[in-house]
Amino acid sequence: MLLHTSRDDHRIAWLTALAITIHIAESAFPSPLPGVKPGLANVVTIVVLIRFGWRMAAWVNLLRVLVGSLLIGTFLSPTFILSLGGALSSTFMLISLTQLPGRGCSAIGYSVAASITHVMTQFWLAYWLFIQHSGLFYLLPALIIAAVIFGIVTGVIATAIVKNL
Repeated sequence: MLLHTSRDDHRIAWLTALAITIHIAESAFPSPLPGVKPGLANVVTIVVLIRFGWRMAAWVNLLRVLVGSLLIGTFLSPTFILSLGGALSSTFMLISLTQLPGRGCSAIGYSVAASITHVMTQFWLAYWLFIQHSGLFYLLPALIIAAVIFGIVTGVIATAIVKNL
C-alpha cells in the first residue's frame, strides 16, 4: 500500500521539526523560576497560524510537544503533562481567537494570549496534580508577568518573520 502525502503534510513535518529543534535547544537553558521558559518554539506556531491557519498550527504545536518530549526523555512525566496541558489550552485559545470577526489578532496578540493561557493552565495543573500548597500562589504574579513579557517577545519575532516571508 502506497501512502500519498500532501504538500500540507510535508509543510507540517518541516515546521514541526523546526519547532522541535527550538524546543529541545531551549530545554537546555536554565530557568530563572520553575516553569519559566521563553517559549521560542511558539514563534513557529504563531507564524504557522498566521500563514497557514489554525489546523496546521494545532498539528505543529501538538506534535512538537509529543515528539519533543520523546526526544528529551520527559514523555508521560509530570513535565510532559504540564507541557501538553499548556499546549492544548493555548491551541484552543488560538483557535478561538481566529474565530473572532474581522482579521483576528496580531502576532503579538495571539502570542500573549497563548502564553498567558499556557502558563495559567500549567499553574493549575501543577497545583491540582502535584503541589497542593498555598505557597504556590506566590509564584503566580511572576509567572503571569513572565508570560506577558515572553509573549510579547515571541510575538515581535513572529511579526518580523511573517513580514519577511
